[in-house]
Amino acid sequence: MQRWLFEKINKHYLNHDYFTDIITFPTSEPGDKNIHGDIFISIDRVRENAKTFGARINEELHRVMVHGLLHLCGYKDKTSSEEKRMRAKEDFYLKQLGLEVRLY
Repeated sequence: MQRWLFEKINKHYLNHDYFTDIITFPTSEPGDKNIHGDIFISIDRVRENAKTFGARINEELHRVMVHGLLHLCGYKDKTSSEEKRMRAKEDFYLKQLGLEVRLY
């Protein structure tokens, strides 16, 4: 997705004035057995994060995809304790898939 469009969605729908790697819009109803939603990924930000953390782009993309799916499942990352839990879940599922885990 074009960076300008991603930023526009981020500002318009989430009132965020910062650049992020993923925007997730869950549409599942409470109690649904299946998850539903839309995920928008900024590949530009994924590339920047990969460089910052010394990871390959595909590794960072996998992490962001898992991160978005966790948001669709109801996990949040606004507080430090929520973020810590989210990172642990990301690592858990990346390991389950046999993928690399980033060291922070």
